[in-house]
Order: sequence, then structure tokens, then C-alpha cells
Amino acid sequence: MKVIILAGGYGTRLGEMTEKIPKPMVTIGGKPIIWHIMSLYAHYGHKDFYLALGYKSEILIEYAKELQREHKDWNINAIDTGLDTMTGGRAKKISSLIGNERCFLTYGDGVSNINIAKLLEFHDKNKKIATVSAVRPIARFGELYLDGDQVLSFQEKPQMQEGWINGGYFVFEPSFFDLIEKDETMLEREPLEIATSKKELFAYKHDGFWQCMDTARDREILEKLYTSKDVTWG
Repeated sequence: MKVIILAGGYGTRLGEMTEKIPKPMVTIGGKPIIWHIMSLYAHYGHKDFYLALGYKSEILIEYAKELQREHKDWNINAIDTGLDTMTGGRAKKISSLIGNERCFLTYGDGVSNINIAKLLEFHDKNKKIATVSAVRPIARFGELYLDGDQVLSFQEKPQMQEGWINGGYFVFEPSFFDLIEKDETMLEREPLEIATSKKELFAYKHDGFWQCMDTARDREILEKLYTSKDVTWG
């Protein structure tokens, strides 16, 4: 199956790191985060990639050529989908290139040890047009469980016990892209909201590792995990 990776955002919350390079090129352990994401899919046999680019697309286009030389069994298509195109618009543009077939789609800034094979099996079983991976990230602050004023439990930065969030790693049937109208459409708004209202969106609950790279602090967390050899993704 083809894999769409949304890699066109500005990444402004990463500050100076994205002044000269696009967010997916920010490194973890010396490798751009987009390489880590692609390697996960490749591990499960999915090596046909479509990178939806925008901000500083020329840098990712050159990197895609380098990756193609390094991984000759990967098929990498790097496509400029517009500087200010929203996530839904980027997905729609790529969908017109891949043909009438289901695909994977994820963001270019989140790594996970999600089992792609089980994700696809879950999608097949439910026979809906869309599946999102629901994740429970590590809390940013210590979590307190209280009985009145008494602390019953104290956990320093545990994994969230409740509050599933959108972790990306979607599976979409081709009909899902009909819900996206224009370049300005955000994937997370009308398309997924409509799919939900039609009871066509299911969530694959992933209890394992997941971490996005929105900020410099997030990047530090991932770098620490990688350099300590405590790698929990890929």
C-alpha cells in the first residue's frame, strides 16, 4: 500500500531549528524524523511513499533523492503541494496521484512503535472508510490523584490514562478523499468530522510508544531516547 506523509508545515514552534530546514528534516540521532517514520512503514513492507511538501520543499525533494539512492527498494515521490495548503488539501492532491486505492497517511513529525500490520487488520475488520490511530502520550507534567486534599497517587510524567488523542497513522479508503473539498480544508476538521457523523471513522487504540515533535523540548525527549539506545519506535 502507498504511504502519504504530510510534510509541508512551517514548524514554527520548533523555533530556530526550522528557520533553514523544514520540520520533517529536524534530526533524531543524526537522521531526519521523516526517515524514522518511513523506516517504520518499510519494516512492515510498505515502501511506496508520497511526501506532501510545502515549506522549503526543495530541501525535502533533494533528501528524497538521497534516500532513494540509499534505499533502492523504496519508491519515493516528493510532491510540492503548495506553501499554504492545509492538511486536507495536501492529502487530496496526493490522492489524485495514487489512484483509486486505499492508503496509509500520517504526519511528518510523530514517531511510534505502532504495529502497522495490526492497524491494517483492524481497518479491514471494521470495513469503514477511515481509521485513525488513537494514542495516549506521556503527560507533560506530574500527575496527581487526589481524595479531597490528600494525594493518593503521584506519578512523574506517566503515560496518560485517559484522553485518547489523534496520533495520525491513518488508513483511508479512496472514498474518504471525496470529503475534502479544497486546498484550505483541514483534514482534522470537516473530512474527519463528516466521517464521524456517518459512523465511518474507527479508532485503533495504540497503547505503546508515541511521541510527536512539536517543540524543541519534544525533540530533546526523542534525542535522549535514541542516544540512550532506549529506542521504542521502528
